[in-house]
Amino acid sequence: MEADELLVLVAGGDQKAFEELYGLVSGPVFGLVRRVLRDPAQSEEVAQEVLLELWRSAPKFDPRRGSALSWILTLTHRRAVDRVRSARAAGEREQREARRAHHPPFDQVAEEVEAGLEREWVRRCLDRLTALQRQSVTLAYYDGYTYREVAERLSLPLGTVKTRMRDGLTRLRQCLGGVA
Repeated sequence: MEADELLVLVAGGDQKAFEELYGLVSGPVFGLVRRVLRDPAQSEEVAQEVLLELWRSAPKFDPRRGSALSWILTLTHRRAVDRVRSARAAGEREQREARRAHHPPFDQVAEEVEAGLEREWVRRCLDRLTALQRQSVTLAYYDGYTYREVAERLSLPLGTVKTRMRDGLTRLRQCLGGVA
């Protein structure tokens, strides 16, 4: 019997016709899958999927639209290409995840040296402030006092402390601008 006749019988649930059709098309199905995928193990798996799909979707075959072998090989090609696309997408996902998870090695010595240099630069810039500006900034930013608490500790009006802080921070920003 020809593939067209067998496929019509398979559509009706004929198992013997499926066995005969299987023997007739399994070689061409595997060959096409192998050419697309190149991997023997995956090719076997996809060929089995196609032949299983052939059993399930045989009622969809319309002999007026083409031959059974053409229809089967179209199913085969689509399934093989889907597997290639799926594998490619999985590989791209893995690469994206690997790039996202990549953390450059932490160089603790370099970090400590850089932090030390920055501290030294800040100290030099603080030394350029007036004594009252330096004292106000130190109390607020290093000791964590609010402007009001700084004013109370220095026995100065709040407005004076705010002015000195603003001026001091402006001078610091100008001095530290060379670091950034």
